[in-house]
Amino acid sequence: MAAVATCGSSAGSTGSAVATASKSNVTSFQRRGPRASGTNDSGPRLVSIAGTRPSVRNGQLLVSTGLPALDQLLGGGLAVGTVLLIEEDKYNIYSPLLFKYFLAEGIVNGHTLLVASTKEDPANILQELPAPLLDDKCKKEFDEDVYNHKTPESNIKMKIAWRYQLLPKIEIGPVSSSRFGHYYDASKRMPQELIEASNWHGFFLPEKISSTLKVEPCSLTPGYTKLLQFIQNIIYEEGFDGSNPQKKQRNILRIGIQNLGSPLWGDDICCAENGGNSHSLTKFLYVLRGLLRTSLSACIITMPTHLIQNKAVIARVTNLSDIVVGLESFIGSEKETNPLYKDYHGLIHIRQIPRLNNLICDESDVKDLAFKLKRKLFTIEQPFQFLNEK
Repeated sequence: MAAVATCGSSAGSTGSAVATASKSNVTSFQRRGPRASGTNDSGPRLVSIAGTRPSVRNGQLLVSTGLPALDQLLGGGLAVGTVLLIEEDKYNIYSPLLFKYFLAEGIVNGHTLLVASTKEDPANILQELPAPLLDDKCKKEFDEDVYNHKTPESNIKMKIAWRYQLLPKIEIGPVSSSRFGHYYDASKRMPQELIEASNWHGFFLPEKISSTLKVEPCSLTPGYTKLLQFIQNIIYEEGFDGSNPQKKQRNILRIGIQNLGSPLWGDDICCAENGGNSHSLTKFLYVLRGLLRTSLSACIITMPTHLIQNKAVIARVTNLSDIVVGLESFIGSEKETNPLYKDYHGLIHIRQIPRLNNLICDESDVKDLAFKLKRKLFTIEQPFQFLNEK
């Protein structure tokens, strides 16, 4: 296994870790046929991890992003060992919601969380996670949301058809960790007992770096160095790298990093076109992706790319990310008053989808997507006008 090259002192202690891992299911793929009498052999069995499923395209292990509609757009989910980059909307209103969906999905499935932030304590972020929805209530929310709009009946039917193309079939019954992908009520908070029963690690940069810290010569900013060391320690110490078998059932590490590249991380790429740390961010992503590729982990990063003046840096960041999703809010723009988008709050751009083990990236077949936060749910749709034109 390749060693990770970082510099500086070792990472600090982890955040609160309350370990109650969820029970993993055991599934078997075997040929149906008569079983020999007197034998107990059930054939080869594959141990599955709760909240994961294999991709139908390439067999890659997938986890849900916490938003089933986004899972469908990404080819079924987020592949383990990959980085999902969320390009923040201008006022950073909707990107934190996708970030919290990802973490909430981890808690529901019993995954281990690693939350990194510079402006908000990870413990406070967990307190703001949305509550899981009962599936029958979720279906009711979707249907009511559709019919509340004053639109022609033909358009209503078209909208329902399109919406349920993006969403998996909804089963009636309580939310269960055995399912892949859940729905969440953005107006309610995750039950406290679920948070207390979860296993999570927090990285709050102001607590990790003091003003008197002596910085050793390094190509990375102190914040990035500390974070890489922290992630590396969690992966190796808790057996997510695979070299040391985990003491309990195999599990997934969900890594969430907020506002990467902002000045709060000690990076100046958002302040000047040619900053002194212009290569620090790309080196951080290079090392991070190396850690992810050799571990049972998946990462979501939100980044204020609209503040980065150097387009070359954006191109390198995109190339070092596996999936890139951009959020464009209508707030303060001409589209806010455009009748074409009157029922929506912004556009979602699927810029890049990974084609693993290849040198090129895939592209989404679905374009012209809009999103809205209506009532309790964050939904992704295709506006009527685009459908009618096609």
